[in-house]
Amino acid sequence: SSPHLVQVRERIRINGQPISKDLFNKYFWLVYNRLEETKDPAHASMPAYFRFLTIMAFHVFLQEKVDLAVVEVGIGGTYDCTNIIRAPVVCGVSSLGIDHTSILGDTMEKIAWQKGGIFKPGVPAFTVAQPERPLEVLRERAQERKCPLYLCPELEDFEEGCQALELGLAGAHQRSNAALALQLARTWLQRRGCQGLGELKEVPLSTELLGRPVPLAPAFRLTDAMIQGLRDTEWLGRTQVLSHGPVTWYLDGAHTTSSIQACVRWFRQAVLNQDKPHE
Repeated sequence: SSPHLVQVRERIRINGQPISKDLFNKYFWLVYNRLEETKDPAHASMPAYFRFLTIMAFHVFLQEKVDLAVVEVGIGGTYDCTNIIRAPVVCGVSSLGIDHTSILGDTMEKIAWQKGGIFKPGVPAFTVAQPERPLEVLRERAQERKCPLYLCPELEDFEEGCQALELGLAGAHQRSNAALALQLARTWLQRRGCQGLGELKEVPLSTELLGRPVPLAPAFRLTDAMIQGLRDTEWLGRTQVLSHGPVTWYLDGAHTTSSIQACVRWFRQAVLNQDKPHE
């Protein structure tokens, strides 16, 4: 994942924790020296920063024999250096926004085309509610690549018949991220042959999802582990509240129009939820 907040080691994590300094140092030089030994005159320079770290991350995961690797693209998808995995278990596209326009294009449709480049033949993919035209572009890209694409139901559909889910990440926008994460996790668990994943639930189409060109994925009864996972998720520097003496800091790394709008909505709600001082 990128970018990191404090240390570059945050980009490569195992079991949720950044790899140790010793491990980072070990694999950095293994990869660096191997690339140095195999370069040719036509490609004498090292891969760029993000590309080098991507190669290193793949090497770390292979050498450490992880059960599952979650890989986030750097920019876009189609031409991103992470997009070399030929047969991932599942792919996900979160809420689209305008960013990196010099590379990806200056419209949501162009950006959606780039994002759809991660779709692979026969590999299920999921996305969240998107504007009409960008969603249509994602559908077309999925069709071109013979990839089954599904729209995630709202998180409320998972909560039906049980108590409200508690998310470790604040902000209403994190609910769509959580719904996407649930579909990705269930798909991987199914592929692993795990039992007791919870029965599927019929989801009535909301007004927002009616007429969408992408079929709706089913909601399902969540396992205790899924509920705990949503509750325990943390992302430092994202919708984070820190208190230091008399000052309360509201921290977020928002840097696009849509993410700044989401940050503002979170901040307003967080302030409203504060306990008012007793008079």
